[in-house]
Amino acid sequence: MSSIELVSEHGCYGGVQRFYKHASRETRGTMKFSVYLPPQSKSGKVPVLYYLSGLTCTEETFPIKAHAQQAASQLGLILVAPDTSPREPRLPGDADSWDFGQGAGFYLDATQAPWSTNYRMYSYVTRELPEIVAESLPADVAASGIFGHSMGGHGALTIALKNPSVYKSVSAFAPIAAPMQAPWGKKGFTNYLGTNQEAWREYDATELVARKPFPGLILIDQGTSDQFLKEQLLPEKFKAAAEKAGQKLELLHADFHGRSPAPSRRDLEEVAGRAARGCPAPVWRLRRAGLESDDVNG
Repeated sequence: MSSIELVSEHGCYGGVQRFYKHASRETRGTMKFSVYLPPQSKSGKVPVLYYLSGLTCTEETFPIKAHAQQAASQLGLILVAPDTSPREPRLPGDADSWDFGQGAGFYLDATQAPWSTNYRMYSYVTRELPEIVAESLPADVAASGIFGHSMGGHGALTIALKNPSVYKSVSAFAPIAAPMQAPWGKKGFTNYLGTNQEAWREYDATELVARKPFPGLILIDQGTSDQFLKEQLLPEKFKAAAEKAGQKLELLHADFHGRSPAPSRRDLEEVAGRAARGCPAPVWRLRRAGLESDDVNG
């Protein structure tokens, strides 16, 4: 495992917000991630929640814009948020569009040149990053959860469905729930995975839940005013597959918000109540679809 370098740290709600970088074996370049350590972590290991951001975002987006540290401080949760793609080495065309390449790794392992050498975000999130967390942070890795927004919601759903013994909880906000049927997914999958759609199925939450449900409840929050709802996100496709497979699912439609409002105090209190009821790995539940507030973010 490579050593990690502390880039910066800031006191926050009795804990500390940190930003790290390291040489990644999976992406073969420098990767960055953020960590919030609650005050409870000073005296022992605490649960850890991985947050996966959407298109165009970085490891800074969630800790700066979501204001989740206060609730994490109250609950005693470590928050870990990686970057959304490799940033180096640079590849031809990696910055030509906002929905592919840099900032748009889609949390998969690419198989097509030139992306296959470096764009290995699935292996980074599921293998390398948890190894770093277990080795370097006071995390109770047996109490891990994962959640994300849009492209990151897609990542959270697919990763949890493929690794049900690792994650005790999974939530998604406005996820790209059926990427094989959405323009964003079709573009990313074609370029990263090629034209064989059988390979695409391994990274499509709707396909995966139909094959084998997650053992716990899946929570999805979706704003009905989201401009990407009907063309790109398609939560109803996931819902139909989940119902047919017997997956426990709570799909909340909120008709008063669109893409990127901020979480409310009521939302944070719900998280606290969940932890108080003794959940082994508290489910992170902010009832706002978008946590990245300047987006196009998908």
